[in-house]
Amino acid sequence: MSDARDSRRPEAATPGEPASLRRLLRLMADLRDPDRGCAWDVQQTFSTIVPYTIEEAYEVADAVTRGDRDDLRDELGDLLLQVVFHARIAEEEGAFAFDDVARAIGDKLVRRHPHVFAPDGTPLPAGSALRDPAQVEAQWAAIKAQERAARDPGAAAPDPLGGVAQALPALARAEKISRRAAAYGFDWGNAAQVIDKVREETDEVAEALEAGDPQALSEEIGDLLFSVANLARHAGIDPETALRDGTAKFERRFAAMAAHLKAAGGELGRSDLAAMEAAWQAAKRDETA
Repeated sequence: MSDARDSRRPEAATPGEPASLRRLLRLMADLRDPDRGCAWDVQQTFSTIVPYTIEEAYEVADAVTRGDRDDLRDELGDLLLQVVFHARIAEEEGAFAFDDVARAIGDKLVRRHPHVFAPDGTPLPAGSALRDPAQVEAQWAAIKAQERAARDPGAAAPDPLGGVAQALPALARAEKISRRAAAYGFDWGNAAQVIDKVREETDEVAEALEAGDPQALSEEIGDLLFSVANLARHAGIDPETALRDGTAKFERRFAAMAAHLKAAGGELGRSDLAAMEAAWQAAKRDETA
């Protein structure tokens, strides 16, 4: 059994490979060892660790938002651990290993940046790269579409909006789907036109609300949110970040409102709406003072 166990551990570091990465891979192999590893780690599957993978990605985003570089370093480590964990489970199944993951993304970067790299990965001479980010994005989308077609050459009509992960947050997925459609020319001309669409969808929400039709109301609110995601895209704003910041602002002001109520002898849950509104406006004034 010991021979089989040792064969599952990563080999010694290859020249040029960071010792810290090889150590991390070895630690994960030991944690997953069925005889002497950690019972919790051994029990995990792809499905059971997905929630942790998603959570760690959001914690990276939170550290970036807060500008905390020490925390960002730690959170990036936690996210890397998730990649190593998934790769380790796949290696145990005989599907692929961490090196395959790293090699595949390296090959993809070369393949999708023909303006930067020669096919063998050698950097092209200075001045040969595209300078317009929009052109780079269009080229990336075209190459990605070619790759999808090559993977399924027998497909009669590949889905032009296919490949956008269903597990993405709904707002982020709406923005990405709309961006994909815009690459085909199906888009509004400017942000002002999208604002008109948002107003139109708001009116339709009001009509559905008045009609008392829950299904229609759900659909119209969905249309409104999709339009807002498009507005954010046209304005160059990430809708997930904007909503996250807006929610954080609400949390901050709500706490300040509660403090104002308490200072005036009131209390959340016992004060009327007029008193809460006055405290809310005071909280807003505090921020601009």
